Amino acid sequence: MKTFDAIIIGAGQAGAPLAGRLASEGRKVALVERKHLGGTCVNTGCKPTKTLVASARVGHMAFRAADFGVILESQPRIDMAKVRARAQKVIVDSREGIEGWLGAMPTLKIYRTHARFASPNVLRVGDEDITAPQIFINVGGRPSRPDLPGIGEIEYLTSSSILDLDFVPDHLVVVGGSYIGLEFAQMYRRFGSNVTIIERQTHLLPREDEVISSAIASLMQSEGIGLRTNANCIAFSKHPDGVSVRVDCEAGSPEVVGSHVLLAMGRTSNTDDLGLDATGVVVDSHGFITVDDELRTNVAGIWALGDCNGRGAFTHTSYNDFEIIAANLLDGGKRKVTSRIPAYALYIDPPLGRVGMTEKEARASGRNILVSDRLMTNVGRAVERDETKGLMTVVADADTHEILGAAILGIEGDEAIHGILDVMNGKNDYRTFQWAVPIHPTVSELIPTLMGGLKPPPGKANSQG
Repeated sequence: MKTFDAIIIGAGQAGAPLAGRLASEGRKVALVERKHLGGTCVNTGCKPTKTLVASARVGHMAFRAADFGVILESQPRIDMAKVRARAQKVIVDSREGIEGWLGAMPTLKIYRTHARFASPNVLRVGDEDITAPQIFINVGGRPSRPDLPGIGEIEYLTSSSILDLDFVPDHLVVVGGSYIGLEFAQMYRRFGSNVTIIERQTHLLPREDEVISSAIASLMQSEGIGLRTNANCIAFSKHPDGVSVRVDCEAGSPEVVGSHVLLAMGRTSNTDDLGLDATGVVVDSHGFITVDDELRTNVAGIWALGDCNGRGAFTHTSYNDFEIIAANLLDGGKRKVTSRIPAYALYIDPPLGRVGMTEKEARASGRNILVSDRLMTNVGRAVERDETKGLMTVVADADTHEILGAAILGIEGDEAIHGILDVMNGKNDYRTFQWAVPIHPTVSELIPTLMGGLKPPPGKANSQG
């Protein structure tokens, strides 16, 4: 049996940098990855999907060229083979960069095989056993396959397999009206597909405030995307034209027929084949590993990072998991998961940047709240670029003047939201913005005006009113 100082299972956005940091400290490290280095982000997530989003946006703007006084001699067209090849190059370049970096470390051994626990400190990798006093699980997740009627009778796409398409589907039916589904829906509509989104809930993005959900719904519809919400009885069957999806909504046809179906109904943790039963590590009903505030499992010597612990499921939160582990184990720190402010983006066009609580979450917290919103039509940058769809919202604590959360749905909203995130991380109150002198013309210059409009919600003296 080979002995290491540390074993890392999975080379995602937490595992790979942790392996590099430990090895750079002279530790003897084993990194076990059964597929590709880089995890979801590099291989099937952020890198390729945002590359496709970029291609879709260029195509969209090409078709709008005349609106800006730019006359093209011929009608633009989408070459999906080239679009796909560009995304694949981004994947390979990123993956090879990681492989070159980690592969050059003399105290790091990379096992390209599956790992399975034989006991709490022993792993079976390929045909040998390895052991270490510290084991870090970073196995990520995969697209969920919902147990819906007829699902076994049809062919369907996932957020991973759709990356292999080198053609434009005639009619793409996207089942799931949340973050992944919306990005692919708009993307393929801009590539030229007819697109219908099917969502079980009464509105898209159930996690968001209704004002944001409604604005995004209007945005999707303005681009010709069909919406079928409140689909309470989804079922599938084969159809001569592809796939029939029963939706049983309160309005509209009871079925949608598409040439292709994309399932975008969440993700499942990749913990089911790790042999965790041999360790006593606790997982929840969805397979996510239960961890404490410093990412330790209930078993001494075992930590869980990234998507598989259910504490973030974003690249930036996965990387922050690495930062927490490295700070606490190597730098004498005492960093905690609960210290980070939740923030994320939805990469439709225009994007949504979100930080902290939604208004409904702030109300539920029992605080005395203030709210404000401003339309993107008030933003000079948006007007100049003729991209005025969307709005900004913010919610604050009326007693402490603390910013509780904000959203920017609009051009460059995924970047502008960081101004608010930085103020929240600095624990400054919203009045910090009062005497800010933002650069004109930018999206961020409206933030002081947004903060200046904070007041109690209409008809409510406080969150309990």
